[in-house]
Amino acid sequence: MDKTHRIAFLGLGGMGTPMARHLLASGLPLTVWNRTAARARPLVEAGAVLAATPAEAVRDADVVITMLADPEALLAVAGEMLPALRPGTHWIDTSTVGPDTVRALAARLPDGVTLTDAPVMGSVDRAASGDLWVLAGGPLPGPVAGVLERLGEVTECGPAGSGAALKLVLINAVIGGVALVNETLRLGQALGLPAGMLRTELAKGPLAGAVGRAFAEDSHFPVALAAKDVALATAHAPLPVLEAVRAALTGRPELAESDLSALRPAW
Repeated sequence: MDKTHRIAFLGLGGMGTPMARHLLASGLPLTVWNRTAARARPLVEAGAVLAATPAEAVRDADVVITMLADPEALLAVAGEMLPALRPGTHWIDTSTVGPDTVRALAARLPDGVTLTDAPVMGSVDRAASGDLWVLAGGPLPGPVAGVLERLGEVTECGPAGSGAALKLVLINAVIGGVALVNETLRLGQALGLPAGMLRTELAKGPLAGAVGRAFAEDSHFPVALAAKDVALATAHAPLPVLEAVRAALTGRPELAESDLSALRPAW
C-alpha cells in the first residue's frame, strides 16, 4: 500500500489499540479517535494524530478503519462520521456486528464511498504482530487490500456482509468450544480427576483448539463481548446450545470484563 494514503482509525479498545499501533509502526500516517481520548495517548506519543471527533478524524482520510464494541457503538460513530466522508474514501469496518448492521450501513454510504466489512479472528497478541485472520466482505480495492494485508491473512468472503456473517460462525464455534471444555473440566473435577491430566488428555482430542483457548494467558476477549457475539448469532437461527452458552456467559456478571478463559473452573 502507498504510504502516502492517510488512514483514520476509530475505536481504540482492547483490539483496536494493537491494530492501530501495528499500522503506525509499519509507516502509515495515522489519525486516531476514541471516545475516551486518554486511550490514544500512547499512539500519539508514537506519532499518530489525535482527532477530537469522528468527523474530524475521517475528513481528510483515504482509508477509514472502525473497530467498535457492538452494533450500537458502531451506528453511533457512523452517524457522526458519514457526513464527513469524501468521495473516494474507503471505509473498513473490523467490528463484530453481524451482517444486518453492515448492510444497513452500506445503504447509508455517501456517493463515491465504499464499505468493506472485515472483522478479524485472533486476539491482542496477533493484532500486535499483524497475524490476524481477516474476513473481508464487499469491495476490496487496492488501498483496502493493502491495509488488510498488513493486519494479517485475508480471506475474501463475497458480497457485503459476508465477512461479518462468517465471523459470527467462526467466533461462535470458538465460544461454544470453550464452553464445552469448561463443562468437561467440571465433570472431571466432580469425578475426582487431576486438573493437569484432564487438560493434557482433552488437548489430544478434537477439542484441542478450544482447550488451548480455554487456558490462554495472552489473549483478551471479554466475556461480555463473547455474550454479545452469541446474541448476534442466535438472532439469526434457533440455536439452543448457544442459547445455553449465552446464559452461562451472562450468569457471571462479575467476570464481564475478564477474558473468556476466566470461566473455567478453579481447582
